[in-house]
Amino acid sequence: MGQHDREQGLFTAVVSVAAGLELGSTLRRIVQAAVDLVDASYGALGVLGPDGRIGDFVHVGIDSVTAQEIGELPSGRGILGLLIDHPVPIRLESLDAHATSVGFPAGHPPMTSFLGVPVRVRGEVFGNLYLTEKRSGRAFTAEDERTVMALAAAAAVAIENARLYERTRTREKWQQAVADVANSVLGGSDADEVLALIANRARGLTSADVVFVALKEDAGLAVEIVDARTDPERGGPREADDRAATAQAVLDCVSSWPNQRIPAGSVAHDVLHSRESLIVEKGEEVISCLDHGGLGPALIVPLSTAERALGVLVLIWADGHDFIPTEMVDVAGSFGSQAAVTLVLAEARREHERLAVYEDRDRIARDLHDLVIQRLFATGMMLQGTTRIDDVPEAAATRVSRAVDELDETIKEIRQTIFALHEPVDGPTSSARGRVLRETAQAAALLGFDPAVRFTGPVDSMLAPEVTEHLIAALREALTNAARHADSRRVEVIVQIQGGDVVLAVTDDGIGIATDGAGRRSGVANIESRAQELGGSCLLQRVSEAGGTRLTWRVPLA
Repeated sequence: MGQHDREQGLFTAVVSVAAGLELGSTLRRIVQAAVDLVDASYGALGVLGPDGRIGDFVHVGIDSVTAQEIGELPSGRGILGLLIDHPVPIRLESLDAHATSVGFPAGHPPMTSFLGVPVRVRGEVFGNLYLTEKRSGRAFTAEDERTVMALAAAAAVAIENARLYERTRTREKWQQAVADVANSVLGGSDADEVLALIANRARGLTSADVVFVALKEDAGLAVEIVDARTDPERGGPREADDRAATAQAVLDCVSSWPNQRIPAGSVAHDVLHSRESLIVEKGEEVISCLDHGGLGPALIVPLSTAERALGVLVLIWADGHDFIPTEMVDVAGSFGSQAAVTLVLAEARREHERLAVYEDRDRIARDLHDLVIQRLFATGMMLQGTTRIDDVPEAAATRVSRAVDELDETIKEIRQTIFALHEPVDGPTSSARGRVLRETAQAAALLGFDPAVRFTGPVDSMLAPEVTEHLIAALREALTNAARHADSRRVEVIVQIQGGDVVLAVTDDGIGIATDGAGRRSGVANIESRAQELGGSCLLQRVSEAGGTRLTWRVPLA
């Protein structure tokens, strides 16, 4: 090849190398251009990882079938390692003749001549170009070396541009992930859906094998969401098996923790308190219940704002994943901070909605008390007054009295409704009245209607916690039995204090119990045992010949 042809070939190679911005395709074009320039049969670019060894190996000239037969890609031993340790050009007539040669693995094509040139980006060695087996059968020349060095210098610019482009695209993807999380919150998604989206986006952008979110709970961290779905298109069958094993190991471990709380010895707690992202070499340092291998590095990102530490985002890779780039740590940390702000906003929104509901319920309760009950009471007083008039027929007076009694019952029911409106919208309630009302409200889904509820006496102040627990359990089973067996249209629940006892009465207007005692009696065994455990009694009886059943559960207050 003449000087002019070589210069023209170099110019063409430089133009082709700079033709795109994708880093992967840029590296492949560099190798192909080098092979074409010096008429080599095979070429490769060994990209150095943070540990100074080959982290990525881009090659041309060897087909996929042969590459699969060879097996693992070079890691930097022998002559390839020599160029890593001493980044200056190397030309050899015969690879086998060099003292550092370690030979070739089975299935590797024969290679004799060799040319190696370092590729420097901003003064640091990015990787090395390896060219072998000149097609003419001769050795590589000094002119070949100068040509490849010139290409390497031009390639450095293309690599830097591609890396900047990749960083920009990566940051755009992370920003889009933050926008997705924010839109999910604005769209009304619940807390679990938002946390699942955070974990899913983090896993997708980092190619981590397992991601989980743990939120601060009391003095610890409780795992809320685990995303361990595998990507079948990533890697071969062996890699897929490794990812699946890693995912299953982490899921098993998290499930074994009491209440899914991360053990105290985990470094995740350190990140929560320091609010600084942390890379650990082995995921076992986070998932401390695993005493065997299988986990690779892990990245722990704090979910925190300037005022609050909410929790941590944990990303884990399978064993064999070499390193976590610094750029990933930075963008993941930024994602964690912005996601935490979104979570705080979501919490504030939920609190605002909860307060709005409370205000609405308070207004309804006020109206019921100040308007409805007062009017009903006044109406009852007027009706009751008419019964004292001398010329009112006895039949009419009886009907009026019955109407007054119905009004009294209605007033009692409205008062129970007012009490229920003052109970928390969600979350646990500790009062006996509140728990009874919540239990009956939940039973409405099974019954198809709301049971009537009435309280008599100071129920909340008189019931001990143990008695309350048994009473709620008895009520739950009684309502379930009524839903399953009674075929009723009305159920009334009465809880009252009688002397030194608390009495629970559940009455339905259904088909009633069989005369032989079979059927629904079998469903009250647990209710009876609860009463006996507290020194009380349980009675199941038919209300009338027409049907209906009443369960009376009575236990001492103390």
